[in-house]
Amino acid sequence: MSTQPATEAVAWRDKKRYLWLLGLVAPTALFVVLPIVWAMNRAGWHTASQALFWIGPFLVYVLLPLLDLRFGPDGQNAPDEVMARLENDRYYRYCTYIYIPFQYASVILGAYLFTASDLSWLGVEGSLSWPAKIGLALSVGALGGIGINTAHEMGHKKEELERWLAKITLAQTCYGHFYIEHNRGHHVRVATPEDPASSRFGETFWEFFPRSVAGSLRSAWRLEAARMRRLDKSPWHLSNDVLTAWLMSVVLWGVLIAVFGPALIPFVIIQAVYGFSLLESVNYLEHYGLLRQKLPNGRYERCTPAHSWNSDHLVTNLFLYHLQRHSDHHANPTRRYQTLRSMDGAPNLPSGYASLIGLTYLPPLWRRLMDHRVLAHYDGDITRANIQPRLRTKVLARYQVAA
Repeated sequence: MSTQPATEAVAWRDKKRYLWLLGLVAPTALFVVLPIVWAMNRAGWHTASQALFWIGPFLVYVLLPLLDLRFGPDGQNAPDEVMARLENDRYYRYCTYIYIPFQYASVILGAYLFTASDLSWLGVEGSLSWPAKIGLALSVGALGGIGINTAHEMGHKKEELERWLAKITLAQTCYGHFYIEHNRGHHVRVATPEDPASSRFGETFWEFFPRSVAGSLRSAWRLEAARMRRLDKSPWHLSNDVLTAWLMSVVLWGVLIAVFGPALIPFVIIQAVYGFSLLESVNYLEHYGLLRQKLPNGRYERCTPAHSWNSDHLVTNLFLYHLQRHSDHHANPTRRYQTLRSMDGAPNLPSGYASLIGLTYLPPLWRRLMDHRVLAHYDGDITRANIQPRLRTKVLARYQVAA
């Protein structure tokens, strides 16, 4: 009996090992649809063919939710005995590295298609229509938003190469400050009123979005300015990681605008805003209403699995590198995605992140889906939740709690 665990560990294999390559669907989607667009144009289906440039939103809002519904939860956790071997298997980090060249190949292709005046080789008369251009920009933004999650995976690691690759990945969406704020801000303040990336009970996504964007940017700058002062350097020194990240975006888009012309500017804005809006919708649903309680010494209790909403739906897990196993990530921020576990004691979302992103845009539906889950998580005591301050009196009255 003493050898049984070891035997099981030797026999255990990651059933998702090669499925992690599905993460490359987003950065290759544009290349996949181009021959289909050409074939449809040859058949005379010109209007329908241009609808294919909306492949990114279709992937996020339709295909992934349907696949999550079809395949359901994952349920596989690696046993303790294989964790070290799995953590050190370099194949898994190569799965994230390879995202980047495909990402930027798609960005360049998107920039060309957006600005080209003659696409006759594709069967298009003249340039793309504006609906097709908007769909194209959103599709490139979708791969940028998913790329922020790829950067998130690499940015938590100790190796310098991975940290630089994280910054490169974030340059597309002009959200490089996320690298600083997420690691040194969000992970410290998660599930507290002080964290701009933790949504509050009753707060709509449309309130949360500007608060999180502005608050995260301010926090990242303050964190780096404080680090610069400790090094006796000006906050405007180029070793400030926020400035470095922004400079990478300026160089990237400055070069592409120089190549493709000022007509590219709407593309830059649309793809960037949509890309980081996907990140913020995920931020919104990851900690909605959850609160770490204050201890007698004035500090917050330690972050536990109870302070993150989890989902173990297989397909979105593959696309987001186990981001949905969020409690384990907060407990072990440097742990690589392939070893993250679905943890007991964590509150669970009713479906995968992809299924819920669209619902975050619709406050009445979101609150109908989630408010009773927050209440149940706190055994009916709504005072233990992170409540939107302007709604606190109203919320307490609704649940018959004295203000």
